[in-house]
Amino acid sequence: MKEIIELSEKKITIERNQYLKVSGSIDRNLYYIESGSVRIFVIDEDEEQIIRFGYKDNLIVALDSFLTGRPSELFIQAIKKTTIKIVTKHEFDKFIETDPHHKLWASILENLVIQQFEREIDILTNSPKDRYERVLKRSPQLFQEIPNKYIANYLRMSAETLSRLKKS
Repeated sequence: MKEIIELSEKKITIERNQYLKVSGSIDRNLYYIESGSVRIFVIDEDEEQIIRFGYKDNLIVALDSFLTGRPSELFIQAIKKTTIKIVTKHEFDKFIETDPHHKLWASILENLVIQQFEREIDILTNSPKDRYERVLKRSPQLFQEIPNKYIANYLRMSAETLSRLKKS
């Protein structure tokens, strides 16, 4: 990942609750989180539905927009003050084309697709306990980096249910 991060010459800091991306915008950037945390969500019937988190040492992307160049419905918002390095699609594509070994970076995007697939399985799993256990096993750091109210939304359960599951 270090090679990709070194492509970036641009670093930004966004304050708590500030948006990195809003729905309806085109976003052709990969983001590497140096510090802080963000949430990625959509709005469904006036309700926020969190679909992913990013925190220290994570790469995040509005993958649909990054790959297609079309607007995405995703919002990316800082949960707390966050420092981010930005790698543009142009920089990424140029990097991939310069060396056959760099094709491995295409696997990073594939990994993001797999993570999204795992997320869909989480949503389709009926039991709140099963959803909690799957995410805890896959991403234990999430529970140290992200406030419970956001995790509960992500898991599609009340904060009280999450609290009960964490205690059991």
